[in-house]
Amino acid sequence: MIQLENIQKIYRTRNIETIALDKVNLDIKKGEFVSVMGPSGCGKSTLLNIMGLLDKPTEGSISIDDIHIGKQNDGKLAQLRNEKVGFIFQRFHLINSLNIIDNVELPLLYRNMSGSKRKKLAAENLERVGLSHRMKHFPSELSGGQCQRVAIARAIAGNPGILLADEPTGNLDSRMGNDIMEILKQLNTNSNMTIVMVTHDENLAKQTNRIIRFFDGRQVN
Repeated sequence: MIQLENIQKIYRTRNIETIALDKVNLDIKKGEFVSVMGPSGCGKSTLLNIMGLLDKPTEGSISIDDIHIGKQNDGKLAQLRNEKVGFIFQRFHLINSLNIIDNVELPLLYRNMSGSKRKKLAAENLERVGLSHRMKHFPSELSGGQCQRVAIARAIAGNPGILLADEPTGNLDSRMGNDIMEILKQLNTNSNMTIVMVTHDENLAKQTNRIIRFFDGRQVN
C-alpha cells in the first residue's frame, strides 16, 4: 500500500544542511496498523508528511497504492491525497467557527458530489465515532477527546485507504487516549484501513501490528 525506496529528505539553508530522513526503505502492506516511534526530531513527522504527499523527498521514490508518485503533477497529487489519504493531527486542527458536521464535511468539498451526499457522509462518520448527538455543536463546546473523534470522522469521511495519525493521543489523558486507540483499531479491523501512527506511547505502539523505530533520520529496526 505504501512503498518508500531510499527516501532522503534534506533541509538546506545558506549555512546549514539538515538530514531529516536518510535512505529510508519501507513497505507497508494494505490493512497493516503500523506505529512509528523515536525521539523528538528523529524524522517521524517528516516521514508522515512524505507518506501523505504533503512533502516531497529530496531523493528516492514513493508509491501509494501502486501509483508511482514521482510521475504525478501537483494537481494529481492533490487529488490522490484527497481520495486515498486521511490525516489525524495531535492538535485536531478543527475550525472553531464551524460546527462539528461542517468540520467533517470540509474534505468532501473537493469531491464531485452533492451537498446532501456530503452531509449524509459527514453524519454517518460522526455516528461511527459516537458523536451523532453533537453534530451542531462547535469545537469549543467539546472535550479534547471529543475533538479528536471529530478529527477522526473528518479524516475517514472520504473513505480513504490510508490513515496517517501524528500523535493522535498526545494531548489527551490516558482514558481518552485509550478510547481513541480503540476507534483506530476498529477502523483497521472492520474497514481494513491501513494506518500509520506516530506515537511516543510504548503501550499504544504494542497494540499495533508492527513498530518501526527511528533515530537521527534512520530506521533502526
